[in-house]
Amino acid sequence: MIMTNADIIIKSNSVFTGLSEQPESLAIAIKGNRILEVGKKEDILVFQGDKTEVIDVGDQLVMAGFHDAHLHIMLGSLFSHYCVSLTDVQSADEAVAKVKVYSEEQNNQEWIIGTGWDHTAWGDKEFPTCYLLDAVLPDRPAVLLHAEGHYGWVNSKALEMAGITRNTENPAYGIIYKDDNGEPTGILIETAISLVTDFAYDFPKETFSRMVAQFLDKAAQLGITSVNDLYASRAHEKLEAYAIYKEFDEAGLLTTRFHVYPPLNGDIETAKKLREQYNSGKLKLAGLKQFIDGVVTGHTAFMLDPYTDKPDSVGEVAYSVEELEKWVLEADKEGFQIRFHSIGDGAVRLGLDLYEKAQSVNGKRDARHALEHIEVIAPEDIPRFAQLGVMPSIQPYHIALMPRESHTTRVSAEKYPYIYPNAKLVRSGAVVSYSSDYPIVPLEPMLEIYHAATRKDSTLIDTWNEQERVTLAEALKAYTLGSAYSVFREHELGTIESGKLADIIVLDRNLFTVSKEEILQTKVELTIMDGKKIWNRSVTDVANLHV
Repeated sequence: MIMTNADIIIKSNSVFTGLSEQPESLAIAIKGNRILEVGKKEDILVFQGDKTEVIDVGDQLVMAGFHDAHLHIMLGSLFSHYCVSLTDVQSADEAVAKVKVYSEEQNNQEWIIGTGWDHTAWGDKEFPTCYLLDAVLPDRPAVLLHAEGHYGWVNSKALEMAGITRNTENPAYGIIYKDDNGEPTGILIETAISLVTDFAYDFPKETFSRMVAQFLDKAAQLGITSVNDLYASRAHEKLEAYAIYKEFDEAGLLTTRFHVYPPLNGDIETAKKLREQYNSGKLKLAGLKQFIDGVVTGHTAFMLDPYTDKPDSVGEVAYSVEELEKWVLEADKEGFQIRFHSIGDGAVRLGLDLYEKAQSVNGKRDARHALEHIEVIAPEDIPRFAQLGVMPSIQPYHIALMPRESHTTRVSAEKYPYIYPNAKLVRSGAVVSYSSDYPIVPLEPMLEIYHAATRKDSTLIDTWNEQERVTLAEALKAYTLGSAYSVFREHELGTIESGKLADIIVLDRNLFTVSKEEILQTKVELTIMDGKKIWNRSVTDVANLHV
């Protein structure tokens, strides 16, 4: 019998296969783009040939590559490389000062784009205005996206270029804030942002290609070998770049697997064509995505009960229930997976109701529909996920994105234990996927793992709903196998098993033996995707194959 020689053998005293709760001392044989065999180190020696590269990483943790189940590729690259970051500013004046410095440095940039500001963290109840920005940018348009991405702050020049005046009516599911005299204040809510971003995002193709390459570089360094690229909202449709993804795929330059989710909007024929067009091992249309509601901080998250600080409102839905139901029934009948942005407990219930209606009309199937974010939930809705086969899609770091008061001042005390649920859903019988929601938060998986395991809030000292902590193994499985399950690829991704695709990473330490605080310092030493090294921290010229 002639034994197949492996291309690569990885040995470690700490291999987390994802099939048990603790790492084991194992070796992994890789041939081509597949895992040939996994077993005891001495047993894998039979696969070693003269040309086999043997990598012994000692006690460093080896695991399946991270799979981020909810992010926005192009928006992330835009915010990371073509924007001024306002994440750490403490006031509107500080934000304006930072914008001024950035605009002077980028004097050839027509639009000034920024992101990350949050007036609630400044202690302000009122939004900032265009006049503050006008003082430093009277002649160049500026659009600054809020930390949650659901509203924007613009200057008068941006309003002028977009043709927004006192007579401009609000778009569907959008608000143009106006003062007592009826003049726009410079705050645009939800879809109203697109009135400006349609102009601000008018980039040449070369810039879009550079954005994709920059994302791939970043993902490789962070050990992210698969992502779900979800429709970002009507405000960011101008950034859609599927054709460029396909160019990268056909050129063999995709070093991360892209699973794309265009909008669920009633255009089912276009969706079916896209599903045929994007269907390779590295680029797939995996489903459709849409918004049920907005965000708690803007009182646009849809609640079961009125906001405590705005008792005349329960928030709102992005589309009518009738329209959403029509779209869901149609897409489900055509075999599409559906993912809904659903932050308020009202939106979560509505999403579950819509999926239940689809089952009753179209018949039950393994649809794996999902609800995204789930920041507030009614306890009676938790078991419905497993009952209906619906996936909770959780971003653990969101708990630390904003001050706790952003939620506790808006919902009743009875709901406090059900804000940012995690363990309740992970242990409910449903399959949970983890993700970042990049660029709303950083792309780094270690942040998500840390907050899932500690439940530290924005202070990084206090814990919030500590009963929602999960084990390290549960967190890692949600960020690998759970996410693979979310795109129907658990048979080839998400764990280290014989026959699966060789998407494997090596961390610089064993997460299971270090303190929780050390999780945040953990780096990726080596990233292998499809059997190829795409990142090696000790060898700068390895990978980045598209550069």
